[in-house]
Amino acid sequence: MTSYSSSFCLTSLSLSLSLCSLMGSMEKETDEPLTPAGRLFLRPEMNQVINCAIGLKNPIDPESIKTEVLNSVMLKHPRFCSLMIRDSNGREHWRRTHIDLDDHLIIHHNPIKEGDLLDEKDHESAVNHFLADMSTSSGLSYDKPLWEIHLLLAHNCLVFRIHHALGDGVSLMSMLLACCRRIDGEEALPRIPSFENKKGNSSSSGCSGSWWKLYLYYLSALWGFVKMGLLSLIFVVEFVLRALWVRDRETVISGGEGVELWPRKLATARFSIQDMKVVKKAVPNATINDVLFGVISSGLSRYLDHRGSNALQQGLRITGVAMVNLRGQAGLQDLSTLMKDNSVSPWGNKFGMILLPVYYHTSGADPDPLQYLKRAKVMIDRKKHSVESHFSYKIGYLVMTYLGSMVAGLLNYRIVCNTSFTISNVVGPQEEIAVGDNPVTYMRVNSSSLPHALTMHMLSYVGRADMQILVAKDIIPDPEFLAKCFEEALLEMKEAAQATNKS
Repeated sequence: MTSYSSSFCLTSLSLSLSLCSLMGSMEKETDEPLTPAGRLFLRPEMNQVINCAIGLKNPIDPESIKTEVLNSVMLKHPRFCSLMIRDSNGREHWRRTHIDLDDHLIIHHNPIKEGDLLDEKDHESAVNHFLADMSTSSGLSYDKPLWEIHLLLAHNCLVFRIHHALGDGVSLMSMLLACCRRIDGEEALPRIPSFENKKGNSSSSGCSGSWWKLYLYYLSALWGFVKMGLLSLIFVVEFVLRALWVRDRETVISGGEGVELWPRKLATARFSIQDMKVVKKAVPNATINDVLFGVISSGLSRYLDHRGSNALQQGLRITGVAMVNLRGQAGLQDLSTLMKDNSVSPWGNKFGMILLPVYYHTSGADPDPLQYLKRAKVMIDRKKHSVESHFSYKIGYLVMTYLGSMVAGLLNYRIVCNTSFTISNVVGPQEEIAVGDNPVTYMRVNSSSLPHALTMHMLSYVGRADMQILVAKDIIPDPEFLAKCFEEALLEMKEAAQATNKS
């Protein structure tokens, strides 16, 4: 046994012990009630399953995968070992049960095909076709814990299907990383990306010095507080109106009530993280999220130009819905931290919803492609200075608690019907990982269909980011072209950024 393997065993053992201690305390209770957010995702109109596709370099050995799952910390986690049941009052609870892995491991021996439209060697299209079908399927059976693993043997791909009631993207990705290992030999478990506190010691440095510096510091702090109050009021009122009747003007990408039942297509847009870093350097204090939303704005404008038979008004607002992680620590979390009592980064669904508008501009209207990034940064900075995400989380919690899941589900459904798209972005592993001894070649994620005709989920892995573009194919028949619009938008911004950085 090598020291590397020993390190992996010890790290896995520590995670197992922390989870086992939690399990022991939970076994003292018969059933555990679902959180309000978990109950929301069980509503028929908001029933969400997260699908995570993991491509593997070598052919899949089902017995090896079964062994890895049986020995993983996932099967020691209470949520993955519990049935969802309803009591006599209709309230949902988790009840511990025995896991029969054969009920959760589903093996597909034959290539995924849609008639004669898919080439057996076109693995990406085949996997995307499978995921698109899963997004409109009947969901997961309540006769067993709410997760499955599909093995697409002909395409060297694992598909984890996990119900959103078990946790959000950050929780589930952190769990997944704890079940994998690095392949570079430095340490066993994948490293969790760290996020520096950019605020630094500005407060202490601002208070030092002469009296006029102190005066300016407090004046700036006062203005920041007033600005936060005004922006929060504006965004909160807008959020409430969206839940009632205000909606986007209809375009060729608009969905609506009932569209979640329509057939889906799925395409993948690929981005280089290095290209995104080049672009963000061209605009002071920009972030990867700013770049992503600038790319979305530019790409959607390109696509609307391509599809639009009627001229759209310049600056037309197209509103998206985004999820914001509300944990004390940004990004992915260490699993042992997620499972601690009173943790600042708890397991579960800990996110708020915000409205993110983009604005249509015809090709050539902005000679500088970086204008899309600059507008996106201004808008996202304003959102950061507000409490919109915290408001949406708290109001959802209160509505679920006092008015019930039916009212909360209806309000969330109305917000989705009155907007145009969904966007999410999760940071994945920064180094190559393996499932057992089989290296991972890609990681992609999408979810069940929504009333939106367009949903986009981006996940990064080892220097690149893949964005899954799920569309209602009767509304957006060409998601591959839309993916190309996004990819070209980033490349155009990169060229403009390189010219700016040189000057």
